Amino acid sequence: MKRGKKYQDAVKKIEKGKLYSINEASELVKSLSYAKFDESLELHVKLSLKKSQSVRDTLLFPHNFGEEKRILVFARDDKAQEAKEAGATYVGDMDLIEKIKTGWDEFDVCVATPDMMKDVGKLGPILGRRGLMPNPKTHTVTMDIRGAIAELKQGRVEFRSDKSGVVHLKVGKLSMSASDLADNTALALTEIAKKKPVDTKGVFVLSAAISGTMTPGVALDSAIANA
Repeated sequence: MKRGKKYQDAVKKIEKGKLYSINEASELVKSLSYAKFDESLELHVKLSLKKSQSVRDTLLFPHNFGEEKRILVFARDDKAQEAKEAGATYVGDMDLIEKIKTGWDEFDVCVATPDMMKDVGKLGPILGRRGLMPNPKTHTVTMDIRGAIAELKQGRVEFRSDKSGVVHLKVGKLSMSASDLADNTALALTEIAKKKPVDTKGVFVLSAAISGTMTPGVALDSAIANA
């Protein structure tokens, strides 16, 4: 793939073979940006995982950067009222399930009480394809509806490894300060490292890098994650 001159100029600013500290890398990536929009800062982490293994969890960044999510809650009775009071965008049970079956998709995240999952599970082909199926591992199947909504509004995000054992995660916007970007990146790397399977021996985080949406990647010294 042929890269443009601005990209090539950015590559020249990166010291070949160097593993940068998170603070250094955050400063550097900001200086590499040349796009006319506010680029996202993306973290890419290669993990030592067997084919049958994966990691999946959520985290709450110290510095929020995402747009407010449209939160849909599947709940009944008191829990439905709790969701409304907590500020959920949409609240319902079978009515929302039927609406989603018709193709409606104007929401960004789904939360459900455990008793709703028998019916919500029927939406697997629809919600699963979009990565929106409520799941206890991501704290979106819960009786603590108020707490779940509060964390989502504060910017809680999900991370998961892909089939090649790599986690790709947005950790900020390049308009943020380098120190805020470094804080978010450090937390994400630490939280990912905590998901090391108990039967995994040796180094778990094989490599890590950050990049802007349009910039080349900057390799991180991932020793912090394997400590």
